[in-house]
Amino acid sequence: MTLEETIQGIKPLNEKMMETARIRWNTIAHPLHSLGKLEDLVTQIVGITGNPTVDISKKALVAMCADNGVVEEGVTQTGQEITALVANGFLEGTTTVCAMCRKCGVDIYPVDVGIAVDTNVRRDLKVAYGTKNMTKGPAMTREEAIRAIGSGIRTAEELKEKGYKLLATGEMGIGNTTTSSAVAAVLLDQPVEVMTGRGAGLSSEGLVRKINAIKKAIQVNRPDPQDVLDVLSKVGGLDIAGLAGVFLGGAALGIPVVMDGFISCVAALTAKLLCPGAADYMIASHVSKEPASKLILEALGKSPVLHADMCLGEGTGAIAFLPVLELGAELYNTMGTFEDIHMEQYEELT
Repeated sequence: MTLEETIQGIKPLNEKMMETARIRWNTIAHPLHSLGKLEDLVTQIVGITGNPTVDISKKALVAMCADNGVVEEGVTQTGQEITALVANGFLEGTTTVCAMCRKCGVDIYPVDVGIAVDTNVRRDLKVAYGTKNMTKGPAMTREEAIRAIGSGIRTAEELKEKGYKLLATGEMGIGNTTTSSAVAAVLLDQPVEVMTGRGAGLSSEGLVRKINAIKKAIQVNRPDPQDVLDVLSKVGGLDIAGLAGVFLGGAALGIPVVMDGFISCVAALTAKLLCPGAADYMIASHVSKEPASKLILEALGKSPVLHADMCLGEGTGAIAFLPVLELGAELYNTMGTFEDIHMEQYEELT
């Protein structure tokens, strides 16, 4: 699907099926609404899939991998070569999120959408060998941003064809908290200082360099906050664009997509601004330790379940959340009703 076709294919959630799910929750033998967000999220999934039974047994983590030219400005603690190293680690099963995926029964699919060198990760969806230094001009062209979104859409299509019922989002790209902070600052009209954190352990001096680099990039490129593709191409990253495509593709295909942390949430915000209806298909996992995360989640209208001060990336927050979501699905699918145990049903009180 093209970007335009994908956006046109995103429909409202199935409200009739969601009402069926709410009725089911109210007849399950437990105090009304006592499972809180678990009930809401399972009901959302029923609305996404249009299926009264929740099946999220086959799960995939999509890890979009790309490099960012802005690392030239000294905005990171490590060098750009780490992107390729960790991307290969996804295939080798050696990264943090790989261990988590094995424990949680999730398959990991890394995608090279813009790593600066070639790795063993699939690169048929690669758009460029990293972005340009956004402090000197646009990070990428508008066409490259659209192609990267298309890479994410195609990935979602492939995983749907393979029978996956739920997608989680992750990424790898040294410098991508810098690009994410830049995109978020422009789209939410917030001061750069408010939207910028230390990323993977920057010193105070490094944080100042990072803030100054973002300010310079915004000044040089003058991205239009009313044009999300303009913002994405001028101060964003290929990994953000790729993840935005996963969110849009998942929405068009009727697959719930779980957001990870800061970078993933910026991609989700980008997708929502391209198609507001896509947000209904997104599920928030946790709130990242990065300072802008809470503001972005509020802009998305999402309430995260986990508050664990995580900021590792890779999709780790999304994967940590999945067992909780699976518990909710198991309760919804299998618990007995008040009628089954011969108990009078709770009533809604006003």
